[in-house]
Amino acid sequence: MTQTYISKAGDVVDEIAFNQYGACTADTLTAMFAANPGLAGLGAILAAGVVITLPDAPPVTAPAAQSVSLWD
Repeated sequence: MTQTYISKAGDVVDEIAFNQYGACTADTLTAMFAANPGLAGLGAILAAGVVITLPDAPPVTAPAAQSVSLWD
């Protein structure tokens, strides 16, 4: 379910994503910027009162495990 967040002075999108979704990934930020046209144009540090639509969290994909070989 889509929710909204109203920024406080000094908020940054990365921190909002981490606090709302528990992670700040490229997929999370892409979804947030797609749901909020013009948000990126407001700058890195947001002013108070910016209404941000929080889309449903995109699925988190675990990075592929890398193996290490001691003997090649």
